[in-house]
Amino acid sequence: MAVFSGYLLFYGWRLYHDLVYFTLLGAAMKNIKFSLLGMLFGIVIVKAEVISWFRIQEMFRFQAFHMYGVIGSAIVVGIISIQIIKRFGLKTIHQEPIVIPDKKFNWGNVYGGLIFGFGWAITGACPGPLFALIGSGYLVIIATLLSAIAGTWVYGLLREKLPH
Repeated sequence: MAVFSGYLLFYGWRLYHDLVYFTLLGAAMKNIKFSLLGMLFGIVIVKAEVISWFRIQEMFRFQAFHMYGVIGSAIVVGIISIQIIKRFGLKTIHQEPIVIPDKKFNWGNVYGGLIFGFGWAITGACPGPLFALIGSGYLVIIATLLSAIAGTWVYGLLREKLPH
């Protein structure tokens, strides 16, 4: 393998293997900070028991405040963050203004939220931590992941016929 003017020249039978390896390695190195942040987030939600089936069931049975506290804290942080962005006119790292458009009420969001909530209550898993659950060894969650993918696919098929 040789480097010539910034391009890799491949020799022999390893052309495909080397090309795939260096492409994936380059992409991984470019995005390593996001991978590390995702792993840290996964560790935090596992340690905080946010992905625990028992905690989720406690929430839906109104037996514990734990999940309501986590969700409520996230809402408060989100509200404060949005207000800071709006009041101080913060910009992106590319100096573009951050625009948060107003949203009008739509009954489709209510129906979708109900379907989402029923699925969450039945499976005991929100779509967000599915990968953390699978990574923690709860392989039965693969069925939930496949169901979420199937639901997304069905939505894609029916999207044009649904009220938006």
